[in-house]
Amino acid sequence: MAKFLRGGKVVIVLQGRYAGKKAVIVKSFDEGTNERPYPHAIVAGIETYPLKVTKSMNKKKVAARSHVKPFVKVVNYSHLMPTRYSLELEEIKGAVSSETLKEPSQRLAAKKAVRASFQKRYLAGKNKWFFTKLRF
Repeated sequence: MAKFLRGGKVVIVLQGRYAGKKAVIVKSFDEGTNERPYPHAIVAGIETYPLKVTKSMNKKKVAARSHVKPFVKVVNYSHLMPTRYSLELEEIKGAVSSETLKEPSQRLAAKKAVRASFQKRYLAGKNKWFFTKLRF
């Protein structure tokens, strides 16, 4: 079978706390590992999407509504639905790995790096679809 779930692919999480949220695959494990003997991926996604901004809002309100809250998680392939979209994730790859997810302080640092990357990308106006809430 072709490997279509690889780094940079935007997916939708189907099960669990983040069901219905968009995420991007940081690293994929097609064969699994000793700890997790099933195909899985490390994903970084958006827990809270930015809200709508109008031109009548002041700068403080715009800054508050442009906030992106990320999550970083290991997810089974069967709980991911791939989309046609992809993202470049050079900043995220260095911050997120399987070792950083094990310790809570490193996980927090990884989340902060992902937040900074997503925030920069959102404010630049790139990947507009990724930052819109999924309506269903």
